[in-house]
Amino acid sequence: MRSLARRQEPPVPGLLPATGQSELARDGQAGLGGRGRGGEPVLEIADLSVAYRTTAGDVHAVEHVDLSLHPGEVVGLAGESGSGKSTLAYGACRLLRPPAIITGGSVTYRGRRLAEPVELLSLHPEQLRALRWREIAIVFQSAMNALNPVLKIRDQLLDVIEAHLDLSRDEAHERVGSLLDLVAIPRTRLKSYPHELSGGMRQRVMIAMALATDPEVVIMDEPTTALDVVVQRDILGQVVELKQELGFSVLFITHDLSLLLELAERIAVMYAGRLVEVAASQELLHAPAHPYTRGLLGSFPSLRGPRRELAGIPGSPPDLRGLPPGCPFLPRCAFATDSCAEVDMHLEPVGEATSGHLTACPFVTPGSPSPPSPPSPNGKGGRR
Repeated sequence: MRSLARRQEPPVPGLLPATGQSELARDGQAGLGGRGRGGEPVLEIADLSVAYRTTAGDVHAVEHVDLSLHPGEVVGLAGESGSGKSTLAYGACRLLRPPAIITGGSVTYRGRRLAEPVELLSLHPEQLRALRWREIAIVFQSAMNALNPVLKIRDQLLDVIEAHLDLSRDEAHERVGSLLDLVAIPRTRLKSYPHELSGGMRQRVMIAMALATDPEVVIMDEPTTALDVVVQRDILGQVVELKQELGFSVLFITHDLSLLLELAERIAVMYAGRLVEVAASQELLHAPAHPYTRGLLGSFPSLRGPRRELAGIPGSPPDLRGLPPGCPFLPRCAFATDSCAEVDMHLEPVGEATSGHLTACPFVTPGSPSPPSPPSPNGKGGRR
């Protein structure tokens, strides 16, 4: 990355000069946190489709997805492995490599430091490189693989700062130290290599690196995977504190829906490359509309309230090379009817609600009773 810091890159249209000041934190203190351009999303993904091109046919990993992220908001993106969550995020930031290709859609970014919105899918590669970490940063899924194993933590943080901020060497070193202060890591660890840190500390370093240039949007892709529950809770609490302090927006990607119910304000549920339900977290918990969301909610135990039986989701995700028409969840759905093979997968409002609760299933409503579970071999019912 050091070579990037010394290269004259084409400016992003309307991007204000980079400084070392915490613009987002200052705006939040001035009462601007959570307010964008007339209430418009800071990041808007519209009709985005991504495919992996193979000799056996295109794998349609993301199909016609619409998703928005407002200033200061935490949006969760949930779904089982292979549902297209990471592909959606990396496609929106144009981080995918062949054989992945974007086959349609648009991604609009409206940051406070921009004089006008920019379309990410049409930016020149050098413009995109200048925008990515400065405005939109990513905490990658595996911190051990994302960090450079032969560079000290200090040098990796300095690379990000030198590439995007116009600071003196002393200012850059002080900023690196303050970043570790933010994520509660002793400054003595700046001299450490990634393998000398615990999993939780490496993940905190990745979060510090993502916040190095005061981005307005932070995408977190499974940031607590492979960490024990105590460290997970500590890191998630730190993310919430930093978000409130600095005022950035978060797109949090995970397969753990129970985690998002505590962290996110709004949750989007993804299945087979499509969004099947979007709702406020508490509404999704108490009034899920899509059968797949119900299945996810029924697959983990509740820590409060009366005991309830758990229910898994039978079957496996479909082959994305050739999805049949209609709902892709049809073969695994307990509510399935013949009409499901003809359903349009566009998201529609749930009932007369104006709360932004959307679902792709027109046949199941939040009040619909669950069909009986098939008997298990032991004769005690299919739930356990």
